[in-house]
Amino acid sequence: MNAMTKLTTMKALVYHGPGEKAWEEHAKPTVIDPTDAIVRVTKTTICGTDLHILKGDLASCKPGRILGHEGVGVVDSVGPAVTAFKAGDRVLISCVSACGKCQYCRKGMFSHCTTGGWILGNTIDGTQAQFVRTPHADTSLYPIPEGADEEALVMLSDILPTGFECGVLNGKVQPGATVAIVGSGPIGLAALLTAQFYSPAEIIMIDLDDNRLAVAKRFGATQTINSTDGHAVETLMKLTDNKGVDTAIEAVGIPATFEMCEQIIAPGGVIANIGVHGVQVALHLERLWDRNISITTRLVDTASTPMLLDVLGAHKIDPTLLITHRFKFDDILEAYETFGNAAKTKALKVLIEA
Repeated sequence: MNAMTKLTTMKALVYHGPGEKAWEEHAKPTVIDPTDAIVRVTKTTICGTDLHILKGDLASCKPGRILGHEGVGVVDSVGPAVTAFKAGDRVLISCVSACGKCQYCRKGMFSHCTTGGWILGNTIDGTQAQFVRTPHADTSLYPIPEGADEEALVMLSDILPTGFECGVLNGKVQPGATVAIVGSGPIGLAALLTAQFYSPAEIIMIDLDDNRLAVAKRFGATQTINSTDGHAVETLMKLTDNKGVDTAIEAVGIPATFEMCEQIIAPGGVIANIGVHGVQVALHLERLWDRNISITTRLVDTASTPMLLDVLGAHKIDPTLLITHRFKFDDILEAYETFGNAAKTKALKVLIEA
């Protein structure tokens, strides 16, 4: 009986409605569609989006869902249509599932795949569990190169491509440009790391937390501003000779930070939104209508993941710098406490491993 239980059940972090979660026994996933793979998760992490779900910000995620959309692991089994992977392969799990065939996938907009997109830990069970079912395995998993650092690879599931695609690429960061990143949490720091691919002249980080700003300085920020005093906009404008910035990246997901981006953007600039917004935000067109600016929104497509894997393999970037705490799976509730109280714990990314 015990052996049968081990084969059919697992432990998982289950969402039970706003503010409610539990690390509990759950049925082990099985192959449903021919393109599925079942992956034994060896390392995962917690995303700010998981905290948004726990606050009740995402109606698409229903109670009873296993959370999480990042991780690495070992293929346990595959469906009959999977050709790129087999049991025993070590894999990176992308936060976005892509069929590769629908109209959006053919445009490279994998986040809007008609049978995939961001579904893990949202509309289907996710990676904060001992096993996860990954749809469209051939185009949603990546083989782990021999000798690669699995801790670094967890950061490539979501946070690095999100900061890069939604912030840096959408923000049209250019050599010699001035960039402000509002929010020095993990996603803002990921944007900071990847913005440096394009050699901007200035990267100004804005946050309420001196510890995170000190980390940003170590990661390559040229200037930091603590916004606690309410004068961050004035301080930034002084730093830029009252011009504002060419790119303003919003990396928090609350009205105040997006509206700050509206105040600091220079004529002809780009506001690139990364944050997950759960409430209405004011768009001040009375100030912006004649400023020649662009506002971009995006859900990460993970189209940059192969490039980021190459950059990681060449040791041109070190995403493990983002990891501040490590936990075992059975301590995942403590990991959530630590991550959710980052101002006190100084947490950036927490790594959770089997």
